[in-house]
Amino acid sequence: MTGTAAADLPGRPIRVGLDVGGTKIDAVAVDPAGEILGRLRRATGWGEDAVVDSIVSTVVALADETGVPLSAVGSVGVGIPGLVDADAGRVVHAVNLGVESLDLADRAERALGVPFRVENDVKAAALGAAVLSGVSGSMAYLNLGTGVAAGIVVDGSIWRGSRGTAGEVGHISVDPHGRLCGCGQRGCVETFCGGGALAKAWGRPGALPVRDIFDAADAGDPLALALRDDLFFGAAAAVRVLVLSADVETVVIGGGLTAMGSRLDEGIRAALHAGAEASPFARSLRLDERIELLPAGSPAAALGAALVGASISEKEIVPHG
Repeated sequence: MTGTAAADLPGRPIRVGLDVGGTKIDAVAVDPAGEILGRLRRATGWGEDAVVDSIVSTVVALADETGVPLSAVGSVGVGIPGLVDADAGRVVHAVNLGVESLDLADRAERALGVPFRVENDVKAAALGAAVLSGVSGSMAYLNLGTGVAAGIVVDGSIWRGSRGTAGEVGHISVDPHGRLCGCGQRGCVETFCGGGALAKAWGRPGALPVRDIFDAADAGDPLALALRDDLFFGAAAAVRVLVLSADVETVVIGGGLTAMGSRLDEGIRAALHAGAEASPFARSLRLDERIELLPAGSPAAALGAALVGASISEKEIVPHG
């Protein structure tokens, strides 16, 4: 299924993957052939104890839902926002979860007696996207959600760079005179195509601000047209940076904004094409042909987390009494 080495202990063939978000956990159970046996979503807790409890209860609920006994679960992978020390299984500064510092793998293992491995949520999603897209070489995963983040996968493995930030394009400034970003810079990619920044600039009530922007733009609203163009510009800039800096073959786009479907896909392609018109070099890159949009609701992040869990080697798996 991937270049990641799996640890298939006898009698424990099932891999569980959890994508932990600020409001919900998306969980999948995966068999040895890579098929998803079951999927469910549950609410995420707030604070360190509640996050651990919600993760543990989700694994139990998923086992019940799929009819898989916990004794058949060989590993659990968790994709979670924040700064992640994958080797230690620790997450810090996950502000949307109320987590300052949490030894997540250790605490969850002790609760369930199943090995856990933890990874940054976008990096885990990149692994899942590579599998779902059938990419065998190099790929960047661009997550367009409330914020903007990316991960790079090469030959089935996450490429982290020297300090773990390889591929992070959300806070690259593409307009020094642009809107102020939460990071303190101006004109970051995220200020153009992050859902949170767009909603703030839109400033109108609504449950789905980006969809409202698209609909209003279709109706000719000047502010909506400008913000929609910003989104396409920012996403195209992110794709351009990822390809030019890492020379990935494909950029797979996921995240909440993919709910816009073909309207998002066609807009980004058009922006990439327009941006290359004046440059023979840029045209030669065929950037508009190197992107792929994941369908809305894709299990990429949870599947990627399952792959992360499957990378646990046999020597790392110890019994818990």
